[in-house]
Amino acid sequence: MGQAIAVTADHGHDDGHHHHKETFVTKYIFSQDHKMIAKQYLITGLIMGAIGIAMSVLMRMQLANPGEPNMVFEALLGKWAPDGIMDPNMYLALVTIHGTIMVFFVLTAGLSGTFSNFLIPLQIGARDMASGFLNMVSYWLFAVSAAIMIGSLFVELGPAAAGWTIYPPLSALPEAMGGSGLGMTLWLVSMAIFIASSLLGSLNYIVTVINLRTKGMSMTRLPLTIWAFFVTAIIGVVSFPVLLSAALLLIMDRSFGTSFFLSDIYIKGEVLAHQGGSPVLFEHLFWFLGHPEVYIVLLPALGITSEVIATNSRKPIFGYRAMIASILAIAFLSTIVWGHHMFVSGMNPFLGSVFTFTTLLIAIPSAVKAFNYITTLWKGNLQMNPGMLFSIGLVSTFITGGLTGIILGDSTLDINVHDTYFVVAHFHLVMGISALYGLFAGVYHWFPKMFNRMMNKNLGYVHFWLTAIGAYGVFFPMHFVGMAGLPRRYYTNTNFPYFDDLADTNKLITYFAIATAFAQLFFVYNFVKSIFYGKKAPANPWKSNTLEWTTGDKHIHGNWEGPIPTVYRWPYDYSKLNEEGEYVISGQDYAPQHIPMQEGEEEMNH
Repeated sequence: MGQAIAVTADHGHDDGHHHHKETFVTKYIFSQDHKMIAKQYLITGLIMGAIGIAMSVLMRMQLANPGEPNMVFEALLGKWAPDGIMDPNMYLALVTIHGTIMVFFVLTAGLSGTFSNFLIPLQIGARDMASGFLNMVSYWLFAVSAAIMIGSLFVELGPAAAGWTIYPPLSALPEAMGGSGLGMTLWLVSMAIFIASSLLGSLNYIVTVINLRTKGMSMTRLPLTIWAFFVTAIIGVVSFPVLLSAALLLIMDRSFGTSFFLSDIYIKGEVLAHQGGSPVLFEHLFWFLGHPEVYIVLLPALGITSEVIATNSRKPIFGYRAMIASILAIAFLSTIVWGHHMFVSGMNPFLGSVFTFTTLLIAIPSAVKAFNYITTLWKGNLQMNPGMLFSIGLVSTFITGGLTGIILGDSTLDINVHDTYFVVAHFHLVMGISALYGLFAGVYHWFPKMFNRMMNKNLGYVHFWLTAIGAYGVFFPMHFVGMAGLPRRYYTNTNFPYFDDLADTNKLITYFAIATAFAQLFFVYNFVKSIFYGKKAPANPWKSNTLEWTTGDKHIHGNWEGPIPTVYRWPYDYSKLNEEGEYVISGQDYAPQHIPMQEGEEEMNH
């Protein structure tokens, strides 16, 4: 009854809502239309992504030829690369800001901010988000936090430099090093504002999914994309406030003389007036968000993949309810595994074994998802467009990255490779590359809906294959240098003759990294050119079943010009046959959700 009231009220609110005259500012800048806000998130995320990738290339160039002058460093880093030789503090700052930008500003905001905003109202049959104003505020808080993070690169003592995990005491003592000064304060302020943005967005997504579904759209008829965005928002609401509290306590340690994370510390022989705190407490608070964060990034990508694979296999998704159960299981388990990041922190071995158990347990729902994707692809009528290729690529990296996760999740094995490049290789594959593939799959798939134009398919193929080869070229060899013991975050390893044999592998990784970064230019060119000059998109280019393809090509605030369609079936009725062995809707291998059930047709919902 409550749902019916919400929907009716929404229908009423629509009349005349989208006919008032919009100015440039209200339409493109302070827009309250979820579709425009999604584009703002996407374009901001792509700009931040370009900055993050550029930083990773600078780090790789340093690691390939440590100590050798490089004119690129001199041009881009100025005083931080005297005579073209990178300052060690700047290397650590690049590691810190690269990690922060990619995890939070690209993968979290770029995926959830873009696709939750764009797809939730369209796929559940709502005029807009529950609160358009809060939606606008959440984007602008994100934009302000991104600007502060970029601004921190230009302060005199340099940006934050304590790794993206900002462990104390480096992050808690402003006098510890240059990167612990104003740059670190700006990092903390930026993250506090980012978390506020994320919480506003997440609450909006949850309320919208619960209250604004159209008539007939039960929870078991929701596309898996919406399930993924919905559960991701819940994880965010549970875990982001913990990082906010950690950041606020750290600011108090830095500026107000408290000792939450500091115990007895000496600097230049002087004892500081700190006692009683524990840096390990900060690790607990950080990783209580840090591990769910992996799934805040991954679940939207997996949801997008579910939709793209089902649509382009022309088959129902295999095990719909099992997929929902695995999303819910991942959400729950992700909040009780954070300790596996801390096996070398002096943790009680019994507690380590508990975290090992819960960590290995999360492999089960993850394996269910991988199995169901492969089974959906099996014997499907595969349409190999760029979105589909990136989705299949995601399944590949999710499996390869997940296998190394089993090693890192076991406390006895993890101790041997902790803080080596093995860890870097693992989480870049399972989180970074997989999530980026999901982002690209989503852009290629929904670009026609976003901009009413098609992206160039051939450029998409080039982009995929160069990225796929490059990504494995970068991260596959990293597993081996990690097993050889090469520690991460060192700006040079030349002081250790033991690692001399790995210098050539480091060079090879760098060549692949530069090539992969340049491959993204194909995407940027394709994206920008297609917005203005792409081929006009048909109403439903992928012959998809979900509701977003039923809106007109006019982008109005309110989505549907007439009444919102009613839903009669689940979203995966592809290649469905009737008793005579013909498609249930004559002449087409798909049955959109708003088409009523035909006579004698059984509702599928497995």
